[in-house]
Amino acid sequence: MALGLYLSVPFCRTKCTYCNFASDVFSRSAFERYVERICADVHSTARTAEQMGGRLEKDLDSIYLGGGTPTILDCQQLERLFVTIRQNFRLLPETEITVECAPGTLTPVMLGTLLRCGVNRVSLGVQSFVDQEAASVGRLHKRTTVLEDLTRLRAAGIANINIDLIAGLPHQSRESWQRSLGEAIAAGVPHVSVYMLEVDEDSRLGRELIAGGAKYHAHFVPDDELTADLYVAACEQLDGAGIKQYEISNFARPGLESRHNLKYWTRQPYLGFGVDAHSMLTVADDDLEAVRFSTADSLDRYVSGSPPIRTEVSFRAALEESFFLGLRLTNGVDLAELAAKFGNEALGDHAATVRECVGDSLLELDGDRIRLTPRGRLLSNEVFEALLAPSRIIL
Repeated sequence: MALGLYLSVPFCRTKCTYCNFASDVFSRSAFERYVERICADVHSTARTAEQMGGRLEKDLDSIYLGGGTPTILDCQQLERLFVTIRQNFRLLPETEITVECAPGTLTPVMLGTLLRCGVNRVSLGVQSFVDQEAASVGRLHKRTTVLEDLTRLRAAGIANINIDLIAGLPHQSRESWQRSLGEAIAAGVPHVSVYMLEVDEDSRLGRELIAGGAKYHAHFVPDDELTADLYVAACEQLDGAGIKQYEISNFARPGLESRHNLKYWTRQPYLGFGVDAHSMLTVADDDLEAVRFSTADSLDRYVSGSPPIRTEVSFRAALEESFFLGLRLTNGVDLAELAAKFGNEALGDHAATVRECVGDSLLELDGDRIRLTPRGRLLSNEVFEALLAPSRIIL
C-alpha cells in the first residue's frame, strides 16, 4: 500500500491568537538548520522504520507540507525538501502534492517554485473573508489578497484548491459568516474545510476566553450555540452548492476529497517529518496491529536530534481508532468489515455503546454501517469518548 508523507514546517510570519499548533515566529536563521535536519531524517527513513519495527513502503501517493506556513521558506529550501523526498521514495503518477499557504505568500517566484516541485494542490488558510475578523486574530491578509492568490494559482494551472474557514472567530455574526461562505462558494474552489474555534489552554485566545478576559478580542467571540449554528449553516450551504461533506470538517466536490487526510481517517500508513510530526506503519509482529511514532514538539529538541517516541498499537487500540477515525467520515464505519478484521467478540464490546448512541440520535444504523447524525457531528467528542470506554459496557 502506498504511503502518505507529511512534512511539518513550524514557521509563521505571525502567530495567530487561536493557533494551538507547534508553530511560531522564528528567525530565518533557524530555517536552514531545520531543513537540514528534515533532509537527514528523510535519508534515514529505512533505519528509523526498522528501529520502530514498522514495514516501510517506498511508493508515495500523497505528500502534504503543513505548518505553520511552508511558503515562508526560501525557494531553494523548498526545492531541497522535494529533491530529498524524490531521492528516497517513488512518487506514483497520481500522487497528490499539497502545500499549505498563507494568503499573500504566493509571490511569482514562490509559485514558480511550487510548480517545479510538482505541487498540484494548495490549501489557503483564509479563515474569514471579512477583513475585521481576519485581522482580529492576527491574520495579515485581506479579502482581496485571497482573490488575487486564487487568480494566480489558476493561471499557473493549479485548480485543486482548498480554503480553510473558522466558525466562531471574534466579531463573527450570522451575517458575516454568510458573507465568508458566499465568497468561498463564489470562488469556485473544489474543497472547503470548516473548523469550529477550539477553546483550550494551548492558544492565547483560548486562555483568554477561559479566564474571561478581553485581550485578543476574546469578549467578541460568539457563544457556543451561535458557533454551532454557524457550522450547521456551512454544512447546509456548501451542500446546496455541490460541495459535499465527506468528513466532520471537510467538504469537496466529487472526486476532489483530500487524498492525504483520508489516509489518517482510514488508517492507511503514513510518515511524518519535522516538529511534532506523527507516523503510522504496519508491522510484522503478530501481537500488534501497527506502530506509531512521533517527533519532538519543540524546534530546539527536534533540531538537536531528540529521538522519536514509539507507541505500539494493539488490535484493541486499532479497533477503537477505526471507530473514532472512521466515524469522522460521512460514510461512517462498516461493522461487517471491522468484524472480519478484528472478530465479532471484539466488536461486541462496543455494541451497547453503539445502541445507546443510536437511541440518543447521535449515530444512525444503515444495514451494517453506522455513521454520525448531524447532531452527532456537533457532539462527536462525546461519541468518541463513549466508544473509547468499553469497560463500562455490559452486553
